Amino acid sequence: MRLPAQVTVVDVAPRDGLQNERARTTTAQKVTLVNLLSEAGVPVIEAGAFVSLKWVPQMADTAGVMALIERRPGTRYPVLVPNLRGLERALAAGSRDIAVLAASSETFSRRNINQSIEESFVTIAAVCGRANQAGVSVRGYLSTCFGCPYEGEVSPERVGELARDLFALGVSEVAISDTIGVAHPGQVWQVLDAVAKHASLSTIALHFHDTRGTALANVLAGLQADVTTYYASCGGLGGCPYAPGASGNLATEDLVYMLNGLGIDTGIDLDRLLAASTFASTRIDHPLPSRYFQASRAVRR
Repeated sequence: MRLPAQVTVVDVAPRDGLQNERARTTTAQKVTLVNLLSEAGVPVIEAGAFVSLKWVPQMADTAGVMALIERRPGTRYPVLVPNLRGLERALAAGSRDIAVLAASSETFSRRNINQSIEESFVTIAAVCGRANQAGVSVRGYLSTCFGCPYEGEVSPERVGELARDLFALGVSEVAISDTIGVAHPGQVWQVLDAVAKHASLSTIALHFHDTRGTALANVLAGLQADVTTYYASCGGLGGCPYAPGASGNLATEDLVYMLNGLGIDTGIDLDRLLAASTFASTRIDHPLPSRYFQASRAVRR
């Protein structure tokens, strides 16, 4: 089996993880989490979001987090921005990497960001234009690529076309995202085949949720297709808001453990990553879903 020699892991716990947690964390606690992930050697850490404080109050202190984190040389600290106003706030906070958000299904787009897909692409075009002027890198999230909580199945061809359109607007990477955790390996290959008609898979990332326990199997399918960037969240932080009670993000340590076993280099120290998850576990109001974290606790007992 031919697999990549090296993979880039993007940890989204400080943003996508914490914004979906009921328990609130302080600025100092977020800074500690980011710093622990940096010390573990995570190369890309999504540090926060400059979004509406009304709708996502958990991210209200992102500027403070960005001001206080210890920036490790070579590590990137992207933030999510929904529009030009968010971008300007990010630039003022010294951000050099941002992410924008689009959806593959019309209903989800309207429910999630209160815009049609077409309207959201107009916004993204403006953000990419301004970011390019400022010399800022832009990544694109493409949600509901494997299924929508409102519309059900999503056409792989549609996903491929939308990924193409995002690249045309100026994003450097598109994260094909399984927002509700319905993907299985066969579907991963179908979607990637459709995307590959419009873009190089070297510019594609995969972001899986583990709602149905298939996230690692889906990563293996992605590796077989030569995708080399994967999003995860330490400890599995962050639930799935469209599947109440279900687990959400793939745990970063579960991912790194599997990649280590396959001989794939990530540059991440698993023990130090576990320290980040251990810290996070003391700041939330439920057990972490990470299998590796749970196993490490059981051994220590």
